[in-house]
Amino acid sequence: MIRTKAITRRTFSSIGVGAAAAATFGFQIPRAARAQQNYPSRPIRFVLAFGAGGIADIASRLVAEMLGEKLGQRIVVENQPGPGGIAAARTVLSAPADGHTLALLTNGTSISAAIYNALPFDPVKDFAPISAFGTFDLVFAANADAPFKTLADFIKAAREQPGKLNVGTINVGGTQNLAAELFKSTAGIDFQIIPYRGTPEVIIALLRNDVQLMIDFYAAMKGALQDHKIRAVAASGIERTSFLPQVPTVAESVPGYEVTAWNGIFVRTGTPAGIINIINRHMREILVTHDMKAKFAEFGIEAKASSPDEVLAHLKGDIGKWSAVIEKAGIPKQ
Repeated sequence: MIRTKAITRRTFSSIGVGAAAAATFGFQIPRAARAQQNYPSRPIRFVLAFGAGGIADIASRLVAEMLGEKLGQRIVVENQPGPGGIAAARTVLSAPADGHTLALLTNGTSISAAIYNALPFDPVKDFAPISAFGTFDLVFAANADAPFKTLADFIKAAREQPGKLNVGTINVGGTQNLAAELFKSTAGIDFQIIPYRGTPEVIIALLRNDVQLMIDFYAAMKGALQDHKIRAVAASGIERTSFLPQVPTVAESVPGYEVTAWNGIFVRTGTPAGIINIINRHMREILVTHDMKAKFAEFGIEAKASSPDEVLAHLKGDIGKWSAVIEKAGIPKQ
């Protein structure tokens, strides 16, 4: 005779709990999958901690247009400039972690993390990386009529006249200014770093010989370079740039020197990995096109995608790098 096991209240309860869990589990997986399959379901916000018209804004709008076409939704660029990128960060971090609010993080974000005593957000922990979309170098330039034909000429003169030569930049604590501080310490030379309110003022100072060298991004000095008023003597990246291939790197005269600015797309931490992968895949498709590369090159930007881990490494590495430069230069923290 076959014996059947009696179904007790406890057994029934266990079966009920297991069935409910299975039903819930079976429901949640398709729901998550559907959320990613339907992404994006509405227009996307792309929040920048920069004003309109600058190099970061222009590059971001080019990316937003092409990425929006790939995703089939409009991407609206929102400019929210402010000290430390705090306003923009708050906007992104207060939005749902569903990929419909993107953030622009840059090497400037790394500097903010290094120079502020306490930001109200942690760029490494609070943001999830998606991809870099552009790298760009600083250009070291001299007056076209100056005796400095190469960076080596300037270094030689600075060693012969310690503290007598001037280098012009904008924004104390900005990328250009910190690049000058890093150049001074890496080359082991002494010169004065003179800050100005904007690039036009730096160029005028260079033409007047108030400063003997200036450091800024290519887009900001492109006109003066093309008019042959100033001469590019070096670029700050690890390799020569495609837009100034004849110009040596700083590292060719000062081994170990390298400053590469970058832009990257991030989202709020907690955004599903599937959504991050969708955007990363489209970024890789966009940034290899001849059209995008040509448009970026006009502004001295190398169009280049990355893995999430690679752009996160840029962020972390630059925080450490600029923290050391700021401390050595004695720049007060904010």
